[in-house]
Amino acid sequence: MIWLTWRQFRWQAITAAAALGAIAILLAATGPHLATLFSTVGLNSCTTTCSNLAGNFLDSLGSLYTVVFEAAIGVMYLVPALIGIFWGAPLIAREFETGTHRLAWNQSVGRTRWTAVKLGLIGAAAVATAGLLSLMIGWWASPIDHAMALGQSGTGNHFPRLSPLVFAARGVAPLGNAAFAFALGVTAGVLIRKTLPAMAVTLAVFAAVQFLMPTFVRPHLIPPVDVTAPFNAHNNNELMITSPGYRMTIVGNFSRPGAWILSNNTITRSGKVFTGPAAAACTGGSPQDCINWLNTLHLRQHVSYQPASRFWPLQGIETGIYLVLAAGLGGLCVWRIRRRN
Repeated sequence: MIWLTWRQFRWQAITAAAALGAIAILLAATGPHLATLFSTVGLNSCTTTCSNLAGNFLDSLGSLYTVVFEAAIGVMYLVPALIGIFWGAPLIAREFETGTHRLAWNQSVGRTRWTAVKLGLIGAAAVATAGLLSLMIGWWASPIDHAMALGQSGTGNHFPRLSPLVFAARGVAPLGNAAFAFALGVTAGVLIRKTLPAMAVTLAVFAAVQFLMPTFVRPHLIPPVDVTAPFNAHNNNELMITSPGYRMTIVGNFSRPGAWILSNNTITRSGKVFTGPAAAACTGGSPQDCINWLNTLHLRQHVSYQPASRFWPLQGIETGIYLVLAAGLGGLCVWRIRRRN
């Protein structure tokens, strides 16, 4: 059974190995120079006031490194989806379409073993592929990630690894994504029994989960840190007045290296978000007059965020969720096949 599964899967495995090899060559060719740039600006030995050095390093990156950084993020999102679509969805749906499952079930191999071997062998290959890719990309991008953690909350096209854009492309999260996407694809194939519809459903559901997880689930896996402090209008990074009504939007500066800012609101003494209306000092006076008027209102700044130190705890919790979902979907596949007439 293992030999047969490998024979059916060998071309996908060869393709994945070739792609990993090509990516490894690219990263190995550019990674050492990126590490040299990191060392040249002094970040490898910096212990205090490293923000300026981190900014200098990120500013010194050429277009090549920016493109590779962005492409690497895209690849880490794309690979689990491709695993679900091209490895998971056809795995059993193709057997149903061609009728080859009847031959396997009439042999000495039982349905449970037949399903478990397919899920276990190719599922392990999926997780290993995502793990190797994450390891290589994490090594290459470590200088950029470290620079972001030293004082840059988002510079140009580079973002801290705790940000929603980067989080799922680092650490062990890709392993959970790959396991879930594969199990999702297999489950869609078992329930729909047609390869192309199963592939489409897998893509749609996986994309939806990738949106829902960072938007509604991840921010609350660990209770965020809430900070409330007096608002100083001299220290704001956004002040906007819209008409009609002269509504105001004010966002104060808040710097926590590598943190994921969930919300940053300027509130009144009663706790409501400040929206104005703007006084004459802001609509017809100078910028300094407007700032002075805002400071007389005794506003406060309320910020909710996940600190950079929670990267690995959040990685572990989210990966665990995906692995539990993958195990549940795998169990559903075994149960459904055992009951199939």
